[in-house]
Amino acid sequence: MHAADAGPYSAAMMFRVVLVLALVGIPLAGWAMSTDGGTPGVVVIRMASMAPEGSPWAKMLQDFKQLAEEKSQHRLAIRLFLGGQMGDENEAVLMVKRGQLQGASASIGALASQVPEVAVLELPFLFSSENAADRLLDGAVGNALKPHFTRRGLVFGFWSENGFRSFGGHAAVHSPADFKGRKMRSQENPIHLAFWRALGASPVPIPATEAITAIQTGVVDGYDQTPLYAFAARWYSAGSHFTVSNHIYQPAAIFFHQGTLDALPAQSRDALMQAGAAVMEPHRRQIRAMVPLALENFQKAGIKVNVLTPKERAAFEVTSQKMRQEFMRTATPEQQAVYALILQGAH
Repeated sequence: MHAADAGPYSAAMMFRVVLVLALVGIPLAGWAMSTDGGTPGVVVIRMASMAPEGSPWAKMLQDFKQLAEEKSQHRLAIRLFLGGQMGDENEAVLMVKRGQLQGASASIGALASQVPEVAVLELPFLFSSENAADRLLDGAVGNALKPHFTRRGLVFGFWSENGFRSFGGHAAVHSPADFKGRKMRSQENPIHLAFWRALGASPVPIPATEAITAIQTGVVDGYDQTPLYAFAARWYSAGSHFTVSNHIYQPAAIFFHQGTLDALPAQSRDALMQAGAAVMEPHRRQIRAMVPLALENFQKAGIKVNVLTPKERAAFEVTSQKMRQEFMRTATPEQQAVYALILQGAH
């Protein structure tokens, strides 16, 4: 993101996000983009993201840009193309694979179009907590996934944080039965489509940039999204309810074109990786600190917010378990290996 999905950017949205950043004490300096025009000896790294300008995901990338350029002694000039300037996420992933871009930030759903092993990360109710997700992504699971990036001509850089997805739309949600017959906006991803069908809904794949209009006009009855992104992209304003379900934990990944990194001097390659490691954990903390503020803003805007009770959540877990088993029956051996690692340590 990047961001979990991308939404329309406006000056008003940027103001809201910057205001929230200020409220939680996140520094706002250092957001300038590179204007390098081809200085001899300087390698330009063009990176794409759906993250709207002014969003916390954009700030993370801008912090990364600044730090990587400094660590490379300005032998790298990173140019960020935010807000979907290079097309949607699937297009950006493919452009990096082809070397048309040197890097990108993308949701797992989009990245799975080229690195299918990552798809299992988004199976519903797979991670019990943020800490469990961090431990696995930064350890055994992350290490197991890196070679799969390499096989596709990509290099994994570092993780970004989208968070846990929840339900939004025109009605409250308390059980899977509430979705029967409803049209729900879905990411264009097999796992998300299968999840909605398991709940009895009719999933409608809609690009993120068109989602808010689809919700406003009734093309769909609702959506799922992380609270912070629903706030930043104003998806929440198109509905009347938001149900905190935390049904899918969604990280994102920053990755690079392997041929580009192979051609860099060691110092520049190290600068990219070290800068990513430095910004990853602060970014996670910042995103997570802002989620309660986003929910509070929903309520101030007149959105009815409810949280699934343990009993209600258990009903969703039962339905999701069946869907997970169905997905894994047709999973590749590599996906099954990643899934097994997650089950060993997710709780």
